[in-house]
Amino acid sequence: MATVQLEAAQRVRPSSTLPYEPLLATGRFVLAAFARPIAILRSYQRSDLRPDLIAGLTVAVILLPQAIAYALIADLPPVVGLYTAVVAAIVGALWGSSAHLHTGPTNAASLLVLSTLAVLPYGHDSHAYVAAASLMALMVGLFRLAMGVFRLGVLVNFVSDSVVVGFTAGAGVLIMFNQIKHLLRLDVPNSPGLLDTLRDTMAQLPAAHAPTVMVGVGVIVLLVALRRFRPSWPGPLIGVVVAGAVIWLLQLDMQGVHVIGALPRGLPPLAPPPIFDLHLIGQLSLGALAVAAIGLVEAMSIARAISGLTGQRINSNQEFVGQGLANIAAGFFSGYTCSGSFTRSAVNYRAGARTAMSSVFSGVFVLLAMFLFAPLAAYIPRAALAAVLIVIAWGMIDRKQMAHIWRTSRPEGWIMVATLGATLLLPLEFAVLTGILVSLAYYVLQKSMPRVLDMAPTSDFRHFEERGKRDPCPQLGVLSIVGDLYFGAAPNVEEALRRHMAAFPEQRYLLLRMHNVTHLDISGLHMLEAIVRAYRERGGDVYVMKVRASIYEFMKLAGFIDLLGEDHFLSEEKAISHLFYHVLDPVVCIYECPARVFFECQNLPKMLTPALACRDSRCRDRTVRSLSPVDLWLLLHRPQAPVVIDVREPREFSRGHIPGARLIPLSQFDAQRLNLDKETPIVLACRTGRRSRIAAQMAMAAGYQNVCNMEGGMVAWEAAGLLEAIEEFV
Repeated sequence: MATVQLEAAQRVRPSSTLPYEPLLATGRFVLAAFARPIAILRSYQRSDLRPDLIAGLTVAVILLPQAIAYALIADLPPVVGLYTAVVAAIVGALWGSSAHLHTGPTNAASLLVLSTLAVLPYGHDSHAYVAAASLMALMVGLFRLAMGVFRLGVLVNFVSDSVVVGFTAGAGVLIMFNQIKHLLRLDVPNSPGLLDTLRDTMAQLPAAHAPTVMVGVGVIVLLVALRRFRPSWPGPLIGVVVAGAVIWLLQLDMQGVHVIGALPRGLPPLAPPPIFDLHLIGQLSLGALAVAAIGLVEAMSIARAISGLTGQRINSNQEFVGQGLANIAAGFFSGYTCSGSFTRSAVNYRAGARTAMSSVFSGVFVLLAMFLFAPLAAYIPRAALAAVLIVIAWGMIDRKQMAHIWRTSRPEGWIMVATLGATLLLPLEFAVLTGILVSLAYYVLQKSMPRVLDMAPTSDFRHFEERGKRDPCPQLGVLSIVGDLYFGAAPNVEEALRRHMAAFPEQRYLLLRMHNVTHLDISGLHMLEAIVRAYRERGGDVYVMKVRASIYEFMKLAGFIDLLGEDHFLSEEKAISHLFYHVLDPVVCIYECPARVFFECQNLPKMLTPALACRDSRCRDRTVRSLSPVDLWLLLHRPQAPVVIDVREPREFSRGHIPGARLIPLSQFDAQRLNLDKETPIVLACRTGRRSRIAAQMAMAAGYQNVCNMEGGMVAWEAAGLLEAIEEFV
């Protein structure tokens, strides 16, 4: 008896006897997650200090102008961005999982904050507006922290990367058009909507301020040149410093060029957000949820991308805790929503950072810069920051990745396009959630439609691959189910299996390869039972190979093993051999099949005439009437019994046959030499009805008008109990 192939990794383990074990595991994780800084400091080595300090300083050079510019995207005071940069970099690093992920203000998060806060009736420089931004950061942090504490990091895997690519590209477009007003010094209302921004900007183009335009365009040219010829230099910082120097030397601020003004010196002040303002919380909840979701996906994508280079193991739940605490801290220390930054994380890695302390040092360096250089910010022109943001936003549109997604996966491409379009045309919080919902819908659709692949052996007969255009075996179909068999997928799999049955009606046996099925529920089991019954009703059977241990145990408990038979569960090494020598009819391979599909049939002789010739002649398409074994048994006991011709081989005929049958093997069958009247009723029989159907077609082509084929052959005759009843007449 063939044995069941059980995957070692899937062996059934006894369930825990402690019902509170999941709660204890959660408690242990929470303690370890909040004690993360202790683990980082204990494992810190003196040899890591110098590389981390250099990397931290390098990142701080980029972070300082970015923090100011990103805060301006959200229409927040520049100092709010600096406070966020300091607090988020330190907290996100100490409580995160990645050694290189840098947390702080980002362009996409800032744009989402602007979109969410735009509905509030506050002035953008007012204390209430800043407090609302801090409250939103707190809400985002609580969302992310809850997902980390309850170990829901796996949910990020259900959001397609195409959503992030589409949203990021759309955000880049919005940022560019939103910064044009500052590049030209136009009095355009703040709006995250693309159409409103375009309309208002076009209406005021004649009012562009020439000195401001010259400063902004000059910074853009400088940044592009530095990126082209000196990509390792801190372009944004250089552009801002050069623009500030030009403003100071030429006193362009006196000619109407807007500057951001001096920044206050001091530590980020503790300013608790308005946590009891329920109305405000309700207004911010949807946007906070969208920011929390897209920020987590973005942060984990960045962390995993860098970990692929470093080999570091990333704990998504720990990263969620770090991102959550970073936002909570930013909310309490006068900051706003933050997330992981790909640009700064990549710079951190390339600068040689070894541990998360490099991000901590970057926050400390930004704080020192605030004390030392805050007054000099009075000369930083707003147009220079707009130019920096436009160049950064242009880089957010990853055209190569978008083209790659579109070429490799059209469904993912449409998800990307849908997210991009929603980002440009809808409120951003709805755009993000739309992309996530479309991604989840696509995932559910994929899970509900497992693939059923028609398989055939490879050229060396060691493995299986898709059959393609190769000739199938006329007796056995080998199908692989790729996906889970649960209630949502079972109908689609059954439909695919029945389509195969209809396409290959002569394949009475089916071998199912189920190593890619990791889950089976009662609906999937009922579907398999229906397929087994369908094949058995046509005189065949179903066999299964490579069943996982957990699924085998479920089948056993549900009684499917008893229905199918334990000997129908085959090992991969012996499945085809067992079926070939114990189930399939080798005579079919000799007389009917021109192909040599399996290794076992390579050395079989092929005697395809006249059967193959009949398939290619006018007799091939003739419809043959069928006669059941019971009906034939009744006819044989009437005075005018039909002539029964058995077209099997002599060795088969000698083992048992219908009483009175004439033996004419198919290889010798010539309808022209039957010497029977054309009106004589003739019944053709063989083992399964395949060879006899060919012989019946040949007889009909020769002019015999009363020809029938015994349905199911001698297998059906024996199953009806007729062979023993007539054995005494033989």
